[in-house]
Formats: sequence, structure tokens, C-alpha cells
Amino acid sequence: MQLEEKIWFWGLMVIPLIVLIFLLLQWWKIRMQRKFASKPLLKRLSPNTSIFKSILKVVVLSLAFACLVLALVNPKVGTKLETVKREGVDIVFAVDVSKSMLAEDIAPNRLEKSKQLVTQIINNLASDRVGIIAYAGKAFPQLPITTDYGSAKMFLQSMNTDMLSSQGTAIHEAIELAKDYYDDDQDTNRVLIIISDGEDHGDLATQAAREAFDKGIRIFTIGVGDVKGGPIPEKRNGIIVNYKKDRQGETVITRLDESTLKSIAQEAHGSYINGRNTTEVVEHIRDILNKMDKTEFEAKQFADFESQFQWFLGAAIFFLMIDILLLERRTSWLKRLNLFNENAA
Repeated sequence: MQLEEKIWFWGLMVIPLIVLIFLLLQWWKIRMQRKFASKPLLKRLSPNTSIFKSILKVVVLSLAFACLVLALVNPKVGTKLETVKREGVDIVFAVDVSKSMLAEDIAPNRLEKSKQLVTQIINNLASDRVGIIAYAGKAFPQLPITTDYGSAKMFLQSMNTDMLSSQGTAIHEAIELAKDYYDDDQDTNRVLIIISDGEDHGDLATQAAREAFDKGIRIFTIGVGDVKGGPIPEKRNGIIVNYKKDRQGETVITRLDESTLKSIAQEAHGSYINGRNTTEVVEHIRDILNKMDKTEFEAKQFADFESQFQWFLGAAIFFLMIDILLLERRTSWLKRLNLFNENAA
């Protein structure tokens, strides 16, 4: 699916404004009515008044406006799938999602910086295929090898430190999973890019890296964080309420372990890159990929797309007709629904 005019999504910001105006209007009406008469008298004077009808009207108008915005965005659906030949490298990104990646010794924090780095690397790719692995105490396949960069960035942004219950930083788990990530039927150059603070508390990562290289996988590591380290914040509703403590009650300081990341890369004939400067990281990775031989492979992609705006425009007209034909008239059946217990004595 393609979205032709994404800028129109800003129009959805009008819906919260409509709801706010409705709530303020209801508050003002109730306040004025209480000054005019008591609640029992108001019911006798206006027996057919229904707040449910007003709420339903706002909901219907909001749906109509949302459908109109989607019509202006003009979603397009692929209708013709064709096979094309491309030349490139297979790249798997292994992103550390352990709790230590919440440390803010690099802005905005280690995990968000990792996402920025991977996004910018993907933005500078041409015809390479990409895959994504998330890991902490265990590794989890997030996205298989694909040429769909849009999906890759979407899955990347959904990654967080709560997606894996097993905590820790088992880099060897990510390397082991990556070994089976590539297509053995196609002899492509294989690259594994590990983004982490390097806090691997085991000694299995270098051995796994050596075995990965034997299978034709070169590993490059990107370190995020500061060697001086920082505390791991514990947040509630986006606000820091405390910092992680150890068993003795001392604040845990997590540090960037560059030596571990360097040894992993060295075992797999790759290199280590400090991730503080995004531009330098992207240029370094681009230079590495440009020096690699590109392998031809087949990929499927949509060649023709058809606009789908008419469906959303039709839905918008439908909701407007409901508002005009039903909600603007005296509709006693809405009163009888009594969803808000309005008819209670």
C-alpha cells in the first residue's frame, strides 16, 4: 500500500478540537440550564432532550471528517506483482532492547539512538535486502530479509525494552539467530550489524562471531552510550521516578563496553564503530557496503497501484447523510435507547 498525500494526515488534528468544543459547549449548556431551572423542571420542559444524540452526532461527524482526510491522503493498493532482478548485499540489524538501553548517556537514550542509526543506514541503501533481530536475554526475529524498507522502518520504530521478558544482553543469541536468517539458496554477501552498549555478561559472543564468519557472515558492531556510563531510569507516564538499584540499594551504572564489541567484530573480520555521530556511522557503513561485491537476486514488488480514495469519500458521504437524515430530525427512538439513564426518576 502507498499513501500519496501524507501531509493531509495533519487534518486529523481537527477531531480532538471538535471533541473539545463539544465538551465545552455541554459544560456551558449545563451551567446555564442550572441557573434557569431545576433538573426535574428541565425534564418537564424538554422531555425529548438526549445527550446521547449529541454524543452520537459528534462521533458521526468525527468519522465523516476522518474518512474525508483519508480520501485526501489517497491510499493506493498494489494490483500487479512482478519479479525484478536486483544487486545488493543481505544486511541483518541486531538491535539491543535490554533495559540498559534506556540509559540517557547519549541523547535521547541508547535505544532511540539505535533506531535513528538503523533508520538512517536504511535510508542510504539502494537495492540491498535488510532484516531485523531484537535481542536482550534472548533473541527474537523482528523482520525477515526483505527489500521493503518501509516495513523495516515501521517494525524498527515499534521496538522497545518491554518486548522481551528475558532481560540481559546475550549478544551470542542474536548471532546464533542471524546464522539462519540468510537464504542459503542465494550466494549473497552477508552482513550482520550489531547495535548495542556491549554489556554482554558472557564469553560466548566471540565464539559465535567466529562461527558466523565461517558461514560467510561479516559482523560490524556499533556502540551506543558513553564509556563513563549512566544510570538506568525507571519511568512512570514518561516521567523519571527512580533509577535502577542493585541488591545493596546502590544506583546501577551501565557503561558502553567497547572492548567486547571490538572483539566480536574482529572475530568476524568486521570493524567497530562508535555510534555517537550518526553521519559518521552512516558514511562508514556506506563505504563498507560499496566495497563489497553485489550479488544479483530476484525480488517481488508491486508495479501497478490503484487509488482507493473513492471508498473513503463514499464513507464520508454516508456518515454525513446519517447526520442530516437522522440526527438533525426529532428522533424519539434515540431517546428510548436511554443509554445514559436519562429517563431515571
